[in-house]
Amino acid sequence: MADPMRIRAQLAGDKATVRVLMHHEMETGQRKDSAGRTVAAWFIQEVAITHNGRPVLSAQWGPAMAKNPFLQFNLRGARAGDRVAVTWKDNRGGTRSDEAVVA
Repeated sequence: MADPMRIRAQLAGDKATVRVLMHHEMETGQRKDSAGRTVAAWFIQEVAITHNGRPVLSAQWGPAMAKNPFLQFNLRGARAGDRVAVTWKDNRGGTRSDEAVVA
């Protein structure tokens, strides 16, 4: 399983700024290794984010994303103590879920 995501959710008024750093190699399938063989594609395909169990963001990504992708967004209606959960699934079936508390 991949390393844990770093999730920060900071409250400012009635909205929270959520920052997520996902640990993933994100191979495009176009790079070659030192022996000249193509490195197989391996990338995050789906990202889902919930706020207190309610879906707030859903994204479909492709191989053009950078290694260890970073995602930032604003979440309206957040309060201190609320939970923000992030889940991703890659093209090989790997998944990772982590959550943070709004501070």
